[in-house]
Formats: sequence, structure tokens, C-alpha cells
Amino acid sequence: MFSDSLVAELADELDRSERTRVQVEHFSKRFPGMTVEDGYAVSRAWVRKKIAAGRTVRGHKIGLTSRAMQQASRIDEPDYGTLLDDMFFEPGDIPADRFIAPRVEVELAFILKRKLEGSNVTVDDVLDATEYVTPAIEIIDARIEQFDRHTSAMRKVQDTISDNAANAGIVLGGRRVGPREVDLPWCGAILRQNGAVEETGLAAGVQGHPAIGVAWLAMKLAPWGECLEAGEVVLAGSFTRPIGAKRGDRFDADYGPLGRFEFNFI
Repeated sequence: MFSDSLVAELADELDRSERTRVQVEHFSKRFPGMTVEDGYAVSRAWVRKKIAAGRTVRGHKIGLTSRAMQQASRIDEPDYGTLLDDMFFEPGDIPADRFIAPRVEVELAFILKRKLEGSNVTVDDVLDATEYVTPAIEIIDARIEQFDRHTSAMRKVQDTISDNAANAGIVLGGRRVGPREVDLPWCGAILRQNGAVEETGLAAGVQGHPAIGVAWLAMKLAPWGECLEAGEVVLAGSFTRPIGAKRGDRFDADYGPLGRFEFNFI
């Protein structure tokens, strides 16, 4: 287990990387005994540092929700990170210089009207506690380099977790619908980049039902004495592969009956 001083040191590295846009090498390579728990300790320390600097918590994200991503990462459950107020963008122009190596993912967001907590949270509990569901784009980033600069080895899940589950931005758009107004697993999207269809998918790709991950997260937070609070935004996980983005790219997220919105990296 990492010492408190090492956790603080690595959190500082991540904070500096985000500010300077210079990536750091894999923590898991530098510290071969690193565990998933160590990753969450670093992530939490980094979030606390941001809050101390004036940021506020707006919600949470769930990552690695698809079976393919879990198998590739050699894990059997998702991971999670924290959404902060400066990560939210409106459809339209998004400053590319906020990111290092941005990638775009298609998701649904749950906006809660009631607290979700405890060790036995069901999909029905999630739907009951949700004010509305809306289309969402997550912008993920890599303060820890995705591929090792020397060996090209892919980073491990411990690195991604440390890096606040690669969270960097969120764009909310389209229609707001009640959680039982639509058949959520059948909600789909088409993502176009510069006019070309790059990805399509159904929300069923998120563990069969996007609310499953939200229930999982509420139960995962319980041992920390934490919960999902009323008013929070919860990103349920991507149902497409991440698409790389750069300055000048134009994206069109078409969720069919749930609406359509565009955003551009400038």
C-alpha cells in the first residue's frame, strides 16, 4: 500500500501534468506493486487538492463499463472518477488547449433528484432517484501517458484510476427524459467527426442497462461513507469506443429521439 506521502506526491504530479499539458510516465511501471486501491487513493488525493483550490463536485463518472474494455484491462468491474464544475461545457466551441490528448465518448447522464446510498442499491432504486436522463459526451484525457514512451506498453488500470478515471470534460445536450419514459438499453447514438460516421452504439453496451453502473457506484462508495447526492450528474459509461480529437475537429452527436447536438474543438 502506498504511503500517504507517496500518494500526495503522485497527486501533485497529476495536477502539474494537467496544468502544463506534459504527460507523466506510468505509475504502475515505476511502482510495480501498485494496487487498484492505491490508484483510488491517488485519485482521491488529487480531487481533494482541486477542491482545496476552489473546485466543486458536480457528480461522478463510471468507466470501463463494456465487457470488451474490462477484458482488455484485465478487470471484472468498472472504475469511477469525480466530475468537477470546471469540466462542464455547453454544446458549441470547446477549447482544445484545455486537454493533452482528448478523446470523445458517447454516454447517457443520470441527473439525480434523491440521494442514492447503501450496500443494496437496485436498478429500480436508481430509476426512482433519477430526475431525468439526458445525452452526454464525455471528454477523456491522459495525464498519465496512454502508451509508455519507451516500450509502447499500454498503461494499466491502476494508472487510469489514478488519473481520475481519465475524466476531463463533459458536454450535456439533447432532450431530457424521465428514466422510465424510454427503454434505456435501446437508446442509441451516431457520432460523426468532421462529417464522417465514426461510431454508433446502443446503451445496452453499458453492462446491459446504463442504470446498472449507477447502482454499482452507489454501493462502491458506501464503504467510504459516501453516496450519490441529489442534484449530482452521473455519467453511466460509454457505449462506443473513444474517438481521438484535435483542434479543428467538428463533432455531431445524434441520439435520434433524444436529440442531436454539435461541438467543436477550437
